[in-house]
Amino acid sequence: MFTALGGAMQQVDLVGVVVDLLGLEDALDRVTQRALATQEHGSEVRPLSVVSANLDHIAQFGRLGRWYDTLDYSLGMPNVSCAVQHGSNSDDWLVLLDGAPLVAEATRLTGKTWPRLAGSDIIGPLLDRAETEGLSVGFLGGSYVVQRVLSRSVTRTRPSLKVSGYWAPDRKELIDHEASLRLADSIRSARTQILVVGLGKPRQELWMAKYGPTTGANVLLAFGAVVDFLAGSIQRAPSWASENGLEWAWRLALEPRRLARRYLVDDPPSLLRLRRESRLITSNSLNPPSENEFVAAALDGSTSETLSELDRSPLARCFSPHGQQVDVTVLAVTFNNADTIEELIATLRAETEALSLRVVVADNGSSDSTLELLAQHPDVITVRTGGNLGYAGGLNTVMHLARGCEAVLVLNPDLMVQPQAISLLLDRMRRSGAGIVVPQLLESDGSTYISLRREPSIFTAIGDALCGARFTGRPSWASELDYDAESYQHPHRIDWATGAALLINGSLAQRLGAWDEQFFLYSEEVDYFRRAREGGESIWYEPAARMTHHMGGSGASTALSALMAVNRIRYVRKYHTKNYASAFRSAVLLAEGLRAFKPNRRGIFKTILDESSWGELPRPSVVPQNQDALADFPSGTIIIPAHNEESVIARTLHHLAVLAASGSVQVIVACNGCTDRTASIASSFPGVKVIEVEEASKVAALNAADEVATRWPRVYLDADIEMSPTAVKMVLDRLTHSGALAARPAFEYDDSRASALVRAFYRARRRIPSTSQALWGAGVYGLSKEGHAKFGAFPTLTADDLFVDQQFETWEKVVLNTPPVRVVTPRTVASLSAILQRNYRGQTEFTENAKKLPQSVPVPTAFLGSGDIGSRRTTRELLGSVRGPGSAFDAAIYAFFVASARLKQKRLSAKIAIPVWERDVSSRS
Repeated sequence: MFTALGGAMQQVDLVGVVVDLLGLEDALDRVTQRALATQEHGSEVRPLSVVSANLDHIAQFGRLGRWYDTLDYSLGMPNVSCAVQHGSNSDDWLVLLDGAPLVAEATRLTGKTWPRLAGSDIIGPLLDRAETEGLSVGFLGGSYVVQRVLSRSVTRTRPSLKVSGYWAPDRKELIDHEASLRLADSIRSARTQILVVGLGKPRQELWMAKYGPTTGANVLLAFGAVVDFLAGSIQRAPSWASENGLEWAWRLALEPRRLARRYLVDDPPSLLRLRRESRLITSNSLNPPSENEFVAAALDGSTSETLSELDRSPLARCFSPHGQQVDVTVLAVTFNNADTIEELIATLRAETEALSLRVVVADNGSSDSTLELLAQHPDVITVRTGGNLGYAGGLNTVMHLARGCEAVLVLNPDLMVQPQAISLLLDRMRRSGAGIVVPQLLESDGSTYISLRREPSIFTAIGDALCGARFTGRPSWASELDYDAESYQHPHRIDWATGAALLINGSLAQRLGAWDEQFFLYSEEVDYFRRAREGGESIWYEPAARMTHHMGGSGASTALSALMAVNRIRYVRKYHTKNYASAFRSAVLLAEGLRAFKPNRRGIFKTILDESSWGELPRPSVVPQNQDALADFPSGTIIIPAHNEESVIARTLHHLAVLAASGSVQVIVACNGCTDRTASIASSFPGVKVIEVEEASKVAALNAADEVATRWPRVYLDADIEMSPTAVKMVLDRLTHSGALAARPAFEYDDSRASALVRAFYRARRRIPSTSQALWGAGVYGLSKEGHAKFGAFPTLTADDLFVDQQFETWEKVVLNTPPVRVVTPRTVASLSAILQRNYRGQTEFTENAKKLPQSVPVPTAFLGSGDIGSRRTTRELLGSVRGPGSAFDAAIYAFFVASARLKQKRLSAKIAIPVWERDVSSRS
């Protein structure tokens, strides 16, 4: 019969590793008692895994380590990962104190001297007990030759020891799941009670955690080089070295090539943190199970929450509707995925036997039969986005439908979910407290897809540029991809993974909000993972959860490859300094330059080099709206102030006509002081409401329209700006669901009919990053009801868009990567000069009147006394945009126009009391 392992142990937390403090005899008693345990009521004994924790163990499994939290030995609680993964009992962990620095820290924390219990110190007395009790012992690890020597040594020195077998697997066997299962079964067949595992850290601990229960052994000892010590192939350190904490130096001298990195690179950071990040675990922080609970758990292996205990819906294999609380909301973005979407839905239905799922699909304008196939599944919530908004844009469109769930599962539409994969991801999230969990992805042929990634850096970019997919054993700092096969065998924390499948904690998804749409496709997941990590969340990889990726979701083309390269640069620019991003861009150029001869890489180098061509890469696009799409259209109002705009108002309303006629949104044209046919032209469009204001004032028109409008959010659109329904939808969606107070769509300049000097001005302006990051300058912006309430009525200022921009903090406003609105530039030098004069008058007016505005209207102090908004920053960015003679010429033209407009505006403001509204007539022809 199994006997209890004794009372609660005193424990210390050493940099995230919980160590059990025991004397030698206590440790031997606990190991022997578990080894002698027998089955009861047909249940197998859960194995006890014994680890000796030294600095290397902390480097591997502590807070700094790659495998932190992978072994669920924290606070002495049982590891349940194996039970979930393999359907068998899991194991308990006994972590012993090893290494002089750890012994010293444990002594400091407890005020009591503790012995060092290295595996090499325990193995002799433990084998003595095994001989006495008749326990069978097996040895796993070391080479075949070492095992032969060990066999002869044991036979000679311990003739009474019952040896169940010797196993010397190579690394390929240990990282192969099926081979490891066969190895474990062989150990089970030999009826091994104690298994000495000498595979080296961290492999031995990881192998024990995954396959230990399958071996049938009652005790597994992770004792590293003990097999070599027993065989005599490695000489033990003399007693004077061990007693003075110098055993590491002795071993380093014997094996410098193998151990130099461990002792000189990996271990020192853990040594430095040992005193700062260690604590004594008190009874308040640890409530050990009672003796009866411990025995029952060891024999039963059950957990408090199993998949079989989950609620079963009476509508098994049906998805839950919106508004109903569910376990998981599944979000997918489709674009011509008729060949894979049915398989995804079928495999998701199988998951509803264990979990309640809501399935939401955002369709990015599919032109094949994707929508028809989705229509055959009425319990799948399908939302037409109105265009190809990209992956991030599609997700943002439907993210508001993911409320009311424990977790959000984002899936590519070309995936096949294997049985229980979602349950396993959710279980990992619950047990580890992870913010995001990703599964193992398989290729269509069943092989493992290299999906795990490291945070991009200059060094990883250079390593990948020079090596590509070759030399996969290179150091981790020289590769963004994780090629190590062992990484795909065990659950552990990661930086990020390919975004084909990720389970996000529901509360985290709400906190992180929208995905960054500037990336359109590629790198949006890198950004999302980073934001999660910066928010204090951990990212986990769960290999037991498997999904097959058919790799067809995004297609393949040179343009998409170029977009991937460019988005890597955009990502680094978002989080790093200009110099760092410049070096990273050089590494990306190196990679593309070395591969420019390949047919599928031609032109990418040139694209990266010429940033003006980045706007020609794939980006959000519009599809025609039909009645089905309009049914999902968000509510809101579009307000268009117009003063004598008969030449352009029809052009603007043409794009919005279907929305106005259907009543999907309110469209209000506020004619102010019009003396032409603007009102009659606008009235000819069904559904468009026209109001007339006597005063020729844009601000008066805005305020009058606000009084008439009844819906929120609101888009304020200049009469000469063309905005697609898709862009309107994205702005209204974001303001309705994300918590943003203000938003602006992307825009593009149409200077196709402008003079050469005007085109040079706008080429330079496109190269200045700050011009595309504010709400002003595009002729359109949107406000939520809460955002508008920050200032109430529009004040009497020329630059209404500048005023609105300054009311919000950076996190309250957003520039969306929508299909761009069309901004027709002035055609002539005179018209451009007039527009610039008005712009600078508006900036000056804003600054001069800031102190006169109501106290409820906040004005950043940085703008008080400034004659030019962001002039220093703009100058720096303008100079930084110069890459050659052509861009230098454009920058000079830009500077000339700006300086001339500012000087002329100053002269005019001194002479004219009542300013004249400068108007660009050339673009309205």
